[in-house]
Amino acid sequence: MSGDSDLIKLYSARILELAADIPHHTRLEAPAVTVKKRSPLCGSTVTVDLTLEGGKVSAFGQDVKACALGQAAASVVGGAIMGCTPAQILQARDELKTMLKEDGPAPAAPFDGLQVLRPAVAYKNRHASILLTLDAASEAVSQLAQTQSA
Repeated sequence: MSGDSDLIKLYSARILELAADIPHHTRLEAPAVTVKKRSPLCGSTVTVDLTLEGGKVSAFGQDVKACALGQAAASVVGGAIMGCTPAQILQARDELKTMLKEDGPAPAAPFDGLQVLRPAVAYKNRHASILLTLDAASEAVSQLAQTQSA
């Protein structure tokens, strides 16, 4: 019985609301970089299109094919990423990993909305899906940094 109650907490109304309303949920026509990530455990995929101008995210698009938790994470990231620096994105990814894997604090603003996913800490099989959008965005900004410094 407590397993059912834990699942109900995991799929809270807020997580389902976020999953149903993902910002920047369409691909960009001419992104500077595109990165697709897949979770081998569950098959969730996220494709991120990203452009930087002046060292900040100026355009962002995403195609999310994931569980409600992965969709909720994509929703929070999509709502927070515009205007962020690559350092903020990399920091958010690392902080989300720490929150999920070590029960650490939630990511700092502007990604603090990822706190809603704290109930997923106990569900290790969901972590990869939750991390997909930030993993893809982190790889995208890292690729852009390499091409701009080359």
